[in-house]
Amino acid sequence: MDVIPITREGLNKLKKELEKLLKEERPKIIKAIEEARAHGDLSENAEYHAAKERQAFIEGRIGEIETQLASCQIEEIAGPYDRCVFGATVTLEDSDTGEEKTYTLVGPYESAPEKGLLSIATPIGRALLGREEGDEVKVNTPKGLREYVIVEIK
Repeated sequence: MDVIPITREGLNKLKKELEKLLKEERPKIIKAIEEARAHGDLSENAEYHAAKERQAFIEGRIGEIETQLASCQIEEIAGPYDRCVFGATVTLEDSDTGEEKTYTLVGPYESAPEKGLLSIATPIGRALLGREEGDEVKVNTPKGLREYVIVEIK
């Protein structure tokens, strides 16, 4: 299995989510299933079926997080950076629109582009790795070829 890089913050977030699922959500759903069973005929019991679906989701997420935790390795972030690397914060300018966006390059388990966290496994993330300020980067995205200029690396 490949080792997936993660920040210490990202690892702590995953551990916190797992703990919440194990200590809060799982016991709640078990109780909800028990209560729904007490209502009688399970074949037409919507509460029971909804609770079982929720239980399946929770158990699936627990398994997913456990797998992620087993395959990730903390990568310490230490700057300053002169290139785009894991942990660097990169400001990009879209060559077509002139719009600037700033992203921190992170591992796939903590990617959230809407929050400024871009996975190094995405097409844009892969294209940025190793590049320097001022470089032009062409990326094939689902929306077609995009061109960016690296404005700043922190």
